[in-house]
Amino acid sequence: MIIYHICRADEWRAAEATGSHPGSSQDQADGFIHFSTAAQIVASAAKHRAGQDGLVLVAVDPARLGDALKWELSRGGALFPHLYGPLPLSAVTWSQPLPLDAVTERHLFPPLED
Repeated sequence: MIIYHICRADEWRAAEATGSHPGSSQDQADGFIHFSTAAQIVASAAKHRAGQDGLVLVAVDPARLGDALKWELSRGGALFPHLYGPLPLSAVTWSQPLPLDAVTERHLFPPLED
């Protein structure tokens, strides 16, 4: 299984320089880093990142996160993965830009792994 996180490109560049990602300002305010499964990420992007350009999609192996990763109830009673602590880059399987479609202004996702 792979889980996904979306952040701004400048936040991701800073993470690459330090070896870990502390999360966005919203993540830090919530006290955890928000993740989604492949089945959840498109709706999460539409709800929380609508129309935002300059984003990065980060794919993470949840088995590398240990006990800091919790699956918690969220909207509609679905379980979402939340990381209580910084994201170590050693858990990242890949990252890539998440562009917007110029016409629909929806994010263009690559093929996602479940």
